[in-house]
Amino acid sequence: MSSVDVSTGVSADVLVEVTDLTVGFGSLRAVDGLSFTLEKGAALGLVGESGSGKSTVASALLGLHRGTGADVGGSVRVAGIDVQEASDADLGRLRGGKAAMVFQDPLSSLDPYYAIGDQIAEVYRVHARVSRRAARARAVDVLDRVGIPDALRRSRSRPHEFSGGMRQRALIAMALACEPELLIADEPTTALDVTVQAQILDLLHTLREETGLGLLLVTHDVGVAAESVDEILVMRHGRAVEHGPVGTVLGAPAETYTQDLLGAVPRVDARRVRSEGSSGSSPEASSAAPEVVLEATGLRREFGRGKRAFAAVDDVSLTVHRGETLGIVGESGSGKTTLGRMLVGLLKPTAGEIKPGGGVRPDVQMVFQDPVSSLNPRRSVGESIADPLRARGERDEGRIRARVRELLERVGLEGAHYDRYPHEFSGGQRQRVGIARALAADPRVIVCDEPVSALDVTTQAQVVALLGELQRELGLALVFVAHDLAVVRQVSDRVAVMRRGRIVEQGPADEVYDSPQDPYTKELLAAVPALDPEVAAQRRAVRRELATA
Repeated sequence: MSSVDVSTGVSADVLVEVTDLTVGFGSLRAVDGLSFTLEKGAALGLVGESGSGKSTVASALLGLHRGTGADVGGSVRVAGIDVQEASDADLGRLRGGKAAMVFQDPLSSLDPYYAIGDQIAEVYRVHARVSRRAARARAVDVLDRVGIPDALRRSRSRPHEFSGGMRQRALIAMALACEPELLIADEPTTALDVTVQAQILDLLHTLREETGLGLLLVTHDVGVAAESVDEILVMRHGRAVEHGPVGTVLGAPAETYTQDLLGAVPRVDARRVRSEGSSGSSPEASSAAPEVVLEATGLRREFGRGKRAFAAVDDVSLTVHRGETLGIVGESGSGKTTLGRMLVGLLKPTAGEIKPGGGVRPDVQMVFQDPVSSLNPRRSVGESIADPLRARGERDEGRIRARVRELLERVGLEGAHYDRYPHEFSGGQRQRVGIARALAADPRVIVCDEPVSALDVTTQAQVVALLGELQRELGLALVFVAHDLAVVRQVSDRVAVMRRGRIVEQGPADEVYDSPQDPYTKELLAAVPALDPEVAAQRRAVRRELATA
């Protein structure tokens, strides 16, 4: 039986207690009457779509809304501290001392001018009155603890000298420097490859086992939650929809919204369901030889000169057929994006050939990963979509506007959106604008470079469904470049697996996924998060054995 703090009436085992939390920004109620508890050493996942309020809750636990003009109500207690009533000094001691936060983007959380070790040491000195030498020693110790090889030497490196996964480990090390009781991880693996993601999740699990750390994991990825937490709280529009043990919520969800959320999650073990009436045909599904719309032979692309030259793509050959989807999968640095840019004509091959023709061809268009950076914020979305039309020689503004309105409606937006600007759209809507712009050139092939990686699962499913619908109606061929193996299987007829610039395995999607031949493909598939917590635990144990073998 747990003891109770007489002054607060709260169990001594409770690390976080949130009661009727509300957070408002003007007329917007981001969090609306949320309550939950987290015990010491336990792990809770806050799961929901973008805009559900989960990151706002995470910030409220550390009082980060103080001074921002946000209207915060209800009660928040963390490690015995009343966050709402705490003085600025008490909040300073809470942040980093008793509770620490790891953010989604480590680059924006780390100072680019200072060595990683110095930044960790400074955090430690803020909370512990120790010498600079002792603080530096502590920084090396926690870097070693999170698996940074040669920690003493690497502590002198700056953030740009670390890979994405290494930077995230460094942020976790910084969070651990003062031995907090609570770690708040806000989308800590969103930008990481599947194998690196698995390593970070395994690290968090190990730290919990070794230190008794409490974990609040904020994520839109249900699979990541299944790998990492004991309980799940599903959020929508600032409210709790469902809350319970991870196995119960994911295995037998009681609420319709949770069921829909799980239904939108792509499964790496599920074969693609192809709609009837498709205007295209995959090579393995048709007895007639399918029309080749794009062919690449012996592609090579080098960067740098002399001794520093390296091949990002090395001797890659592939064909793309009318109406099919060719998935290209691999980790960061595998060469898949460089390959995609060569197929479109944005990069010229150092060697090899792409048929038909060369240069930026109007019959091959691209949908980019980040629609924010690929759309000019100072121009309306209609004008951006109109660019390919004008590039082809269209001068009649009436016909241009009519065609753009038609394309906007075709991708599920409104023709009246022509004069709106990118910041007025959600992430999923901006990606639809990017698809409309690609369609404006009447392409035969669209290369999609990580087109859904920044979207939550339901928006992701909507964009994938739109691409499939356009493919069937227009006979488009798609080259789908992504590091998410589950999404690639969901959309692809054939798959090519890339590693270090080369294709190590390719073939029909079901064959590659069900019977992978290359060890690297097997490694990638083994790292994909499982929705079943028991399967996730088994995979984690296997990865641990391999790591220590």
